[in-house]
Amino acid sequence: MVFDILQIGGQQDILSTLVSLIWLLLLLSFFLYPGFSQRIQLSYILRDLERKLNKLRIIDDDVKDRTLKAFQEHSEPNIDVKNELERLVDSFIISPESMDPYGIVYKLEHIVNTWEDRFEEDVARICSKADPVKVKTLTNLVEVSRGVHFIYRYVRHYYLLGKRTQNIYLVLQMQMLMPQIMEIAEAYRQASYAFAQAQPIGDGIGALVVAKLVHGLEKKTYEIAKDTIVHELELDGRKLLILRASGPGGTVGRPGEGIVKLIESEGDRVKLIITIDAGLKLEGEESGKVVEGVGVAIGGTGVDKFKIEEIAKAKRIPLYAIVIYESITEAITPMRESIVKAADKIIEKVKQLVNEKVEKGATIIIAGIGNSVGIGVT
Repeated sequence: MVFDILQIGGQQDILSTLVSLIWLLLLLSFFLYPGFSQRIQLSYILRDLERKLNKLRIIDDDVKDRTLKAFQEHSEPNIDVKNELERLVDSFIISPESMDPYGIVYKLEHIVNTWEDRFEEDVARICSKADPVKVKTLTNLVEVSRGVHFIYRYVRHYYLLGKRTQNIYLVLQMQMLMPQIMEIAEAYRQASYAFAQAQPIGDGIGALVVAKLVHGLEKKTYEIAKDTIVHELELDGRKLLILRASGPGGTVGRPGEGIVKLIESEGDRVKLIITIDAGLKLEGEESGKVVEGVGVAIGGTGVDKFKIEEIAKAKRIPLYAIVIYESITEAITPMRESIVKAADKIIEKVKQLVNEKVEKGATIIIAGIGNSVGIGVT
């Protein structure tokens, strides 16, 4: 019995010695041959990127399949929807030359408007059974599919490039960005559900606010620019020109062009411009929080913002902005309850601004900025 115990103890000593020796050799290899440890780290990072790339591919395929089904529901049987959709998803837009920046805004506007018109025409041709409102929403759905597909191609490119060149610094940067990239990709996936079902999204809070503001009031409604309408009404002795994307199709309209036309027609009677839009919140901040500021609250390419700022400066019209805090995910997915509840707070703030900043008899332009999908005209 004693001999057996000693024998087992001796075996355990030998085993622990071997393990210690192996660890020592590994540590020496790490210190004496830095490339060895780097190759191990590179291999681990590449496996991690490969797993995430596979998840991105699944998201890409999921969004593409949902878009394909939506298109097939509104297309004729003789249309090769799959090939047509792939052509739209792979299409691109080239920004204007910026070496000489003079006049670049209007060049960009021309290219973007041409792109949007052509894209919408292609969707209408493929989905010939869809009405104009549905065509706009389907166009947004394709844009979501394009966004996800670009993210997948982008990550795949750097994964394969890092794997081929064995560049650890390249793949390390990619690995650090992957949590944010995966969050955006998942947000796009949820956005595809919203556009497929024509549900209001968080970015549409500006359009929702002005729709609620004019609800039940006597007003004159007309189109001022492509996919952009104006509600004209009197409130507390002041003339309100309330502008928004037409809806309920998925569009943001052309608010810059619309506001310029309104100011040109109203002249010096316009005493205030208020823009209402969603704003990106920081981590730890409350979704649906309403904040006020000065300037033009509008995203996009910058063309609309430039036009509004230019004419406001020329006419010396104050620019006020109201922003609703949202995350990237909340902006492009179905509108959350906390964001919907913010609409009533904004309406009160708008009325307060109108009464405090503008005298009776003047004209105020209020622009509800955002995508009007699922938000109709009342």
